[in-house]
Amino acid sequence: MSQSQKTFQLAPDLRICRILNGMWQVAGGHGHINTESAIQEMFSYHDSGLTTWDMADIYGPAEEYIGQFRRRLSKQKGETELALVQALTKFVPNPGPMTRSIVEYYIDKSIHKMNVKTIDVVQFHWWDYNDTSYLDALHHLSKLRDEGKIRHVGLTNFDTERIKIMVEQGFKLISNQVQYSMVDQRPAIKMTPFCEKNDIKLLSYGTLLGGFLAEKYLGREEPTRAQLDTLSLQKYKNMIDAWGGWNLFQELLVVLDTIAKKHSVSIANVATRYILDKPAVAGVIIGVRLSIAEHKSDNARVFSLQLDKEDQEKIKSITSRSENLFERIGDCGDEYR
Repeated sequence: MSQSQKTFQLAPDLRICRILNGMWQVAGGHGHINTESAIQEMFSYHDSGLTTWDMADIYGPAEEYIGQFRRRLSKQKGETELALVQALTKFVPNPGPMTRSIVEYYIDKSIHKMNVKTIDVVQFHWWDYNDTSYLDALHHLSKLRDEGKIRHVGLTNFDTERIKIMVEQGFKLISNQVQYSMVDQRPAIKMTPFCEKNDIKLLSYGTLLGGFLAEKYLGREEPTRAQLDTLSLQKYKNMIDAWGGWNLFQELLVVLDTIAKKHSVSIANVATRYILDKPAVAGVIIGVRLSIAEHKSDNARVFSLQLDKEDQEKIKSITSRSENLFERIGDCGDEYR
């Protein structure tokens, strides 16, 4: 596979792997994780070329894990190897006044935990649009970027309307992290056209619906709430219900299984490739359950997969019969507000 298929130039000074290792699952609700085993597993992801990590200040020990991993990597393989790691985190403050000292305190905390001098991308999330202090936070984040503590400022789960306000106020934003999957295609409505026009890239999560887009659920009866044993499965089952329900989802899995077999890949590969091919999408974040389950070799097949017109039409024949989630939920991130 060519390197250009695997990576994306997110900025002149930042190239990322198009499959990012998502660390939400170490935050709890996805099974007990052993720290030592988790850090060993991070080496194995790194060695397989999956070198980009996505985390947040609210994801439990995620930032400490990357810090420990970076220390060991530097010691074992040197600074050249360490330079191959990209670490993206999030700044998720509680709404309220956003002074320089508050913002800098939390960014310094992340820098210390992650064992970096400069954070590659800080992706800012804000819970309450009625509190416009998010603009103050962005102002301080931009200053910290100009001073070298942050390389780039991005966003998480902001809608198009709010990003338009930011861009009009002169903020330079590199990316917005949003939920984007075959089931949830809301970003295509307003977000993608705006981002393309303003050179903002999308990093997508929820692309595999927390594991639902897999052979495991093909032909399976609708799971009960008690059977959904991770926070991800509980969250994305609600999305499937809103989208069109379990029967329509089974029809989608049948089609995806046919496409997967045709290309000798997995359903998850097809679902990932489908979103990677969307305009403005720089990368897809796939959750890693460090030391519990791993899908490195399966994920790598995405890079050599090409979906043809027939595949796209088969997928559309199902998704076109679903509910309009943009009308039901709203723009990207509106489910959190």
